[in-house]
Amino acid sequence: MLPRTEQLSVFPAFFRVEGRVAAVFGNGDEAFAKVRLLMNTQAKIVAYVQTPEADYHAFLIANRIATVRAEFSADQVKGATLVFAATDDAEADRAIVDAARAERIPANAVDQPDYCDFYTPALVNRAPVAVAIGTEGAGPVLAQMIRAQIDQILSPSLGKLAELATRYRKPVERLVTRGVARRVFWRRFFSGPVADAVNAGHLLRAEQAADELLRSSRKVEGRVWLVGAGPGAEDLLTLRAQRVMMEADVIVYDALVPQAIVDMGRRDAERLSVGKRKGCHSKSQEEINDLLVQFGREGKRVVRLKSGDPLVYGRAGEEMAVLRAAGIAYEIVPGITSAFAAAADFELPLTLRGVASSLVFTTGHDLTGDVLPDWASLAVSGATIAVYMGRTVAASVAGRLMQAGLPPETTVAIIENASRRDRRLMHGILRDLPDLEHRDELSGPVMVIIGDAVAGANFEQSEPLVSRKAVAQDYARS
Repeated sequence: MLPRTEQLSVFPAFFRVEGRVAAVFGNGDEAFAKVRLLMNTQAKIVAYVQTPEADYHAFLIANRIATVRAEFSADQVKGATLVFAATDDAEADRAIVDAARAERIPANAVDQPDYCDFYTPALVNRAPVAVAIGTEGAGPVLAQMIRAQIDQILSPSLGKLAELATRYRKPVERLVTRGVARRVFWRRFFSGPVADAVNAGHLLRAEQAADELLRSSRKVEGRVWLVGAGPGAEDLLTLRAQRVMMEADVIVYDALVPQAIVDMGRRDAERLSVGKRKGCHSKSQEEINDLLVQFGREGKRVVRLKSGDPLVYGRAGEEMAVLRAAGIAYEIVPGITSAFAAAADFELPLTLRGVASSLVFTTGHDLTGDVLPDWASLAVSGATIAVYMGRTVAASVAGRLMQAGLPPETTVAIIENASRRDRRLMHGILRDLPDLEHRDELSGPVMVIIGDAVAGANFEQSEPLVSRKAVAQDYARS
């Protein structure tokens, strides 16, 4: 269930108004606007206005809109499906709404939210497709701005494409298997040669393409997308990732992927958490591999959703090998890896001319044994080191880097929950880094960035990893 602050106070719905009466009471701009909005529909509009203004009167006559020129009486609302009160008189509007409610007819009073059973949306019309934008009365200007953006996105020919789809619905139900095969058919219908032909104005060619698509519709082959969910912020998810999530029959996701991103997938897709977090592995990697193969063989379209980028510490190599061996098609959808998000939060240059010309990604878990890993040597030569899952290896990373010759005063940046609203930023120097292992309050993913380039970060929003006063006292005691 959504938090109360994210719940709507209205339920978006569309009224059936074809051939039914929509009554508009009033004169002037507001009534004029309601009538124009209703003209997007096949409602039978009736305008109740005793003395219409000249422009409004001319509009009603030109569009052959039924007009009743009489004072308001309660029986005028009877038989209407919708009632709009736009008299520019608050008391008169309330009386109209009261009369409508007495007849159990939904009513709307202009600029009086308490006397509105529904709100009139900003409308993008591609009949039979309609997009209605509501703000619960918060701001008509905001709704109009959103409407303008959506209007630019949607093709003017979308309505014709939807009409063509209506003609093919019964043949599709008869010839194409329900479920995955049918969904794939409609995706191809709305985004392939059929849509292209309609958009170009070639309706005959569109019908031919639709017929060919119908003939070629057979059992759909399974497909797996290995998708990078990014570091956690919903608006850092790529457009391609969002598109394939809307196509998925199954979404298999890791523990570090926020629920808000999982919920961006197709509403009726099966969602399966596979855990995979330190100390809490709900499924082994082998079990995950088996699931992907199983779903692929069932003809399902699967999104394997991973935190960050799937090719950076995401074990994608194992999953790709298993899918290849099973003959199941797959595709990689890159994501923003956590190091980039962490650097952005800190306004930190990962490379810096004359200071750092290379960048190393590591988990720091290869520090056992006497031989230093190559990345330790690179750090000494000026590379920036980004340590994933950095909290638990902070002490060993700091110790081995100083052993390799990196100065203890080298700047470090620590980011918990990079890119998210609850992110936490800390800074310090290399010799302070072991303190990070004792910061049990850091429960989210932690990224540690080390190197001379880190000194160029913006530390205004970060806190010291270790108080310099406390460090001075420790040295004094020793």
